[in-house]
Formats: sequence, C-alpha cells, structure tokens
Amino acid sequence: MPTTSTPAATTASSRSRWVALGVLATGMLMTILDGSIVTVAMPAIQSDLGFTPVGLSWVVNAYLVAFGSLLLLAGRLGDLIGRKRMFLAGTGVFTAASLLAGVATSPGLLIAARFLQGVGSAMASAVSLGILVTLFTAPRERAKAIAVFSFTGAAGASIGQVLGGVLTEALTWNWIFFINLPIGIAALLVALPALPDDRGPGLKAGGGADVIGALLVTGGLTLGIYAVLTIEEYGAASAHTLGLGALSLALLAGFLVRQARTPNPLMPLRILRSRSVAGANLVQMLMVAALFSFQILVALYMQKVLGYGAARTGLAMLPAAVAIGAVSLTVSTRLITRFGERNVLLAGLALLVGVLGLLTRVPVNASYVTDLLPVMLLAAGFGLALPALTSLGMSGAKEEDAGLASGLFNTTQQIGMALGIAVLATLAASRTETLTAAGRPAAEALTSGYHLAFAVGAALVLAAFAVALTVLRQPNRGETTGKGRKGRAAKEREARSQGERRQETGPREPLERPDRVSAPAV
Repeated sequence: MPTTSTPAATTASSRSRWVALGVLATGMLMTILDGSIVTVAMPAIQSDLGFTPVGLSWVVNAYLVAFGSLLLLAGRLGDLIGRKRMFLAGTGVFTAASLLAGVATSPGLLIAARFLQGVGSAMASAVSLGILVTLFTAPRERAKAIAVFSFTGAAGASIGQVLGGVLTEALTWNWIFFINLPIGIAALLVALPALPDDRGPGLKAGGGADVIGALLVTGGLTLGIYAVLTIEEYGAASAHTLGLGALSLALLAGFLVRQARTPNPLMPLRILRSRSVAGANLVQMLMVAALFSFQILVALYMQKVLGYGAARTGLAMLPAAVAIGAVSLTVSTRLITRFGERNVLLAGLALLVGVLGLLTRVPVNASYVTDLLPVMLLAAGFGLALPALTSLGMSGAKEEDAGLASGLFNTTQQIGMALGIAVLATLAASRTETLTAAGRPAAEALTSGYHLAFAVGAALVLAAFAVALTVLRQPNRGETTGKGRKGRAAKEREARSQGERRQETGPREPLERPDRVSAPAV
C-alpha cells in the first residue's frame, strides 16, 4: 500500500519549512541591512575614528569586495559540503565580525571587521536561495516563499537607512553593528533544528579539488570589483583602472576555459545554457545598477539638497519599503501564478522606468508630498520585478546545482551594485563639478548631477526590459493547455487522473525527474 502522511505530520512539516524560510529571510535581512545601515552613519564614523575621505570609502568597499568575490565559490562549496553547514558557518562569522566592528577603535580594525562581515555574508547568502528552492517544491508555495525572501532583500535597504539614522542619532554609530548580535545568535539557534540536513557529495566527489579554478574566479572577481569601486578615485581611463580591469577579465576568462576542460569543474558551465538563468542574471545586473541611483542618490539628494537629517531621510524612504512589502507579500504571488514570471517582471520594470523618469524632474526646492512621495509609491515595481526575476533565475538549475545558482544570482547582484556605484556616482559628481566651476549654486549643481544619474539609470532599466522581452521565455508548462485559471485547472485534473490510474495499475515512472528543481508555476 502506498505510504501516506497524516494531517498532523503534514502540518508539522509545513510549519518547519516556513520556520526555515524565516531563518533564511533573517540572514538575508542582516546582509542587506549591513550594506545600507552604514551609509547614514559614515559622518559619525569618520569623526570618531579619524578616517580620511578615501579611507572612509573602504568601510563600504571592504565589505563589498569580500562579499561579491566569494559568493560564487561559497555557493559551490555549499553544494559540496552541505548548504546548512555553509549557512551556519557564514552566520557565525558575520555575527562575530559584527562584534569586532562595534568595538573597533581604529580605521584599520574597522575595515578588517567589515571585510570579515563580507566573508560571512557571502557564505550565508550564497546558499540561501539554494536551500529555499529545495524546501519549497510545490509551485505556488515556492512562489510565495520567494516573494517573502525577495521582500526582505528589496525592503531591507530602506529599513537599514531608517534604523541606521535612528541608532546613530539616538545612541552611537557602534550600535549599527551591535544590533546584529542578538539577530545573528537567534538565527543560529533557530537554524540548527529548522534547516534541513544535507551532507553533499563531499569535496572529492564534487570537484572541490579544483583549487586553481577557485583561485581564478575569486581573484578575478576581487580585482574587478576593486577596479570598479575605485573608478571615482583614479578615473575610468587611468592606468590603474584599465590595468586591473584587464587582469580581472583575463583571470575570469581563464576560469571559464578551465571550467570547460576540467572533469570536475567548480562551476559547471551547463548552468549558463539555460536562457532563464543567463537572461535573469543579466537583467538583474542592469536593474540593480540602475536602482543604486534610487537607493543611495535619493538619500544624498534629501540630505545635501533638501537638508534632511539622517533619521528624517530614513523615514522619508520608509513608504518605498512599505510599498515594496505590500506588493511582494500580497499580490506578486497571485500575479505570477496568473500571468507568469516574465510578464510580471516586465510590468515591474516598466514601473521602475517611471520611478527614475520622475526623479529626473525633481526640483531644488522639492515638496516631499508632491515630488517624492509618488516616487516612493511607484517603487512597488521592485516588489513585482524581484520575485519574478528570482524565480526565473533559479528555475533552470538542477537540485545539485541550487547553491551554485544561488551564488551566481547573488554575484551578479553585487557586480551590478558595484557598477551602479562607480558609473552613476561618477557621472553625478562630474556634472556637479562642471556646474560648480561655472558658478552655479551648490544645490542646483548637485540636483543637476543627480538628474543625469537618474536618466542613465532609467536607460539601464530600459535595457533590462529589452533583455527580458527578447531573451527570457515563459517556462514551458507541458500539459497546461490554456492560460490562467483554466490552464491550471486542466493541469490539476490531469494530475488527479494520473494519480487515480497509478493507484489502479501500480506505480509508474515519475512525472518529473527527481533530480531537477521544478520551476515556479504560472
């Protein structure tokens, strides 16, 4: 007789999966918060520890270099030694590094602590999506879980700015790091029983001996991200930038050649043969690069042009987080199920073009209600775009490659962020300097610089829209004979019919290969 689960067991299993999702979302929240919470505390950190202007940038850059360069390696190692082990180790490293950052009394110690935070964040976040897609295999449940996870990432930056401003003004900058301690410890305690145990095939069986490949990709990403982050300091056409860029590309090219030839690759190139995986990662890189101008430059505009303080700036950004959360958690799953990931992604990108288009028109003496609040509300497009994009980015990966696909998705996100910081900030600063030298008022020159960055950001989102429209395809649903509810009903009737036939005639071949991660339903 076939084995069936009791309702109590099924409920318990479902509850434990959602608890595990809460742990993964908490880990993501710490990572995102740490990337944004520090931005509003930078003046206080500089004053207290005596940072130089160039040295202060490395409070952010040290984290980004470590985080972005280790994601791909951490994701693959998670597949080999166990994704739960990698998540626990990364969360532990991040929590300990947060304590070190909070007690830092010199620039060098704080930068070292930030680098370690980036290492821990890479280890934990690289495998988070891989754990999620293996926990939630039912299409509708997976879409809902990804929506929750995406909300954490999308709204976390705005929440970080609010929290950073409040903690810095009410207490001291040290507390932006101390706040991670109770969160990290709680996440570890809950993760131990909640996350599924997965041993992985081991380093020898999974190709972990490809040390050369690991060194090539980590070195290439490190140099590339470093070169991009220092463009503003050295210039895009400087020997420093061009030399590091060329060396980075050479190392990454060598990595790809090695992966194509070695019998046990660190990153099997089969993962890039999926149009969904490759296209979604390219769309994400363009979208994140553009949205840096929304996340950071809008905050700078409020502080430098409108004269907002840190806490007021964070609160002014809060409606964006609320709008993103409302869309991610309430309607994105239903829209994806009804219209499909690709169509929802296109709708979200269209809204984001509107966000940046409106920002190109903000005046020097802006009214928050009429000039900025509509922009914050339209940011809900990110709540549509990111869950759909995440589903597409993970749908083409096999289960044994889930950690790698997760690491790759996070890596392209960090590359996009670094490009956004370098390109958009440099363009804005250059326009501002030109107008200031011509005798224009400081506020007017700053606003014009931000306008240019917003316009370029809008162009990047339009490019992401074009890639999504031409490269991404709606996943093939096979038996689905119609669209929307009728198509789903037909598929469900067919599944019930096949189930009844299996009970009558005995077991048959499974409907899906068990070694594949099933794609989210549309």
